[in-house]
Amino acid sequence: MSHYDAIVIGAGQAGPSVAAALAAEGDHVLLVEMDRVGGTCLNHGCRPTKALRASAVVAHQARRATEYGVYTGQVEVDFPAAIQRVHTLIDDMRDGLHSWLLSIDGLELDTRTATLIGDPTGREHRVTVGDQTHASGRIYLDLGGRAAIPAIPGLDTVQYLTEVELLRLTALPRHLVIVGGGYIGLEFGQMFRRFGSEVTILAGSGIAAREDPDVAQALHDILTGEGVVIRNTRPTRVGPDGDGIRVETDDGGEPVIGSHLLVATGRTSNLDLLGPDHGLATDERGFVRIGPRYETSLPGIWALGDVNGHGAFTHTAYQDSQILLTPPRTVTGRVTTYAMFTDPPLGRVGMTNAEAGASGRQVLVAETPMSAVSRARLEGETAGLMRILVDADTEEILGATILGMQADDVVQIVGLALQAGISYPILRDALPIHPTVAEFLPSILGSLKPLE
Repeated sequence: MSHYDAIVIGAGQAGPSVAAALAAEGDHVLLVEMDRVGGTCLNHGCRPTKALRASAVVAHQARRATEYGVYTGQVEVDFPAAIQRVHTLIDDMRDGLHSWLLSIDGLELDTRTATLIGDPTGREHRVTVGDQTHASGRIYLDLGGRAAIPAIPGLDTVQYLTEVELLRLTALPRHLVIVGGGYIGLEFGQMFRRFGSEVTILAGSGIAAREDPDVAQALHDILTGEGVVIRNTRPTRVGPDGDGIRVETDDGGEPVIGSHLLVATGRTSNLDLLGPDHGLATDERGFVRIGPRYETSLPGIWALGDVNGHGAFTHTAYQDSQILLTPPRTVTGRVTTYAMFTDPPLGRVGMTNAEAGASGRQVLVAETPMSAVSRARLEGETAGLMRILVDADTEEILGATILGMQADDVVQIVGLALQAGISYPILRDALPIHPTVAEFLPSILGSLKPLE
């Protein structure tokens, strides 16, 4: 049995940074990745989906070219070429990360399956990789998550897709049926509709359930305006239908017959990949319970990234590594800004209207439709809205929702202000650049009104 100063399991967004930093301090480190380095983000999450989204955006813009006095002729999408562009980009990024990890002195990389036997005393945790067993008093987990598969009768009788398999397609689906109206379902639904697929989203009680009703409705209008079919219903049974897939639903409507089925109903923890003897306490969803500095229920084991349930984003996972490496920072009080990468995107931070209204505070709201934003009008991208919530008594910024062009970037201004504890008058009195989308943050804060 070999001994290491530290063992890092998972080379997603947190693991490589931790492993490299420990090796730089002189530790002998083993980094184990059970799939491919880069984790969800690099392999089948943020980066490949945004690369594919770029092709869908170009196709959509080309079809609208006459609105801008530009004539392109008939627009056709070469889906195999678009997906190959994605693979070329991602393979290059993954190869770069892999080469960097191999170049680090004091760091060994192993790409086989690992199991963990946790030591309650914290002195010697054991990790088995392939046919070898290693021991260390310090274990760092960056295991990530995967698609949660719902218990739909008949689902096991068809070749359904998750985002992993969807990105491996080489031919465009004729009719993509999506179960789930959250971020993954909406992003892929819009993309594939723009590529030319028929798309039906089975959205349960509605799309974007975490957002305020008017925001969800605005997203609904954008997507259906492009030809995406959204049904507020749930599948009750799935089965083959010739060379396609038949989905029966609980709304009493006609079954949906599609060529491909994407399951996008949430995420689950990868902790189970470590085997049954890890000994770690989990929450009711199966994610590892952690303390403010990522410590788990077993001394000497820390959990970072999606597996700890404190954020399901690349940026939260990466920041986990930065917080861990720079004590006394903690994850407590972290303000998470995030985005849905539809086109236009949705940027979010802090409270929604519903959450603010239920908080017991005296809340003021500032908002405007994107059609009032000069930059949006100039570029012909007027769908959406901007909204900021503040506390009337403390002048604290409570949250922001921005649906519209550049929302994924603009919302980060509010996120930074919220994290820094800046009162809303400071943001209101800032001098913005014209003409930008961000200039409307100070503008609308001059017209606050009570939240109804």
